[in-house]
Amino acid sequence: MILGIDPGISGGWALLAADGTLTAGDLPTVASEIDAVTFTKLVRASLPMAAFVEDVHSMPGQGVASTFKFGRAHGTVLGVLAAIEVPIHMVAPTRWKKHYRLDADKEKARALALRMWPAANCFGRKKDHGRAEAALIARFGSEVIGGAR
Repeated sequence: MILGIDPGISGGWALLAADGTLTAGDLPTVASEIDAVTFTKLVRASLPMAAFVEDVHSMPGQGVASTFKFGRAHGTVLGVLAAIEVPIHMVAPTRWKKHYRLDADKEKARALALRMWPAANCFGRKKDHGRAEAALIARFGSEVIGGAR
């Protein structure tokens, strides 16, 4: 299993099996924070060989409070993965998006994920873009970087 993560409160996770099957979902939250306990249980249950996490940064125009909250969510994801010893590979959004010929339009990423995994049944809603991006990040990691420890 390869784990892909689109970090943030509205982010998603995706697990890509060696046979190409995929499961994906929203990052678990409680009180507008990443639920570290639930996320830990999810990752432990799947035993991924590696996690590929989008390497995100603050962006001009973001407010201080929202940037801090986003950073906390990103840090929680990284902390959980490190604590349970899942190898982490940071992937720049420009890198994985260029691989799939995508731009910043999240709807295009969701449409591609729907085409790649029509049976996965986890990208049907417009707000499922985090899941879709996580799935594409996992596949990118599997194809380009590899999942070996």
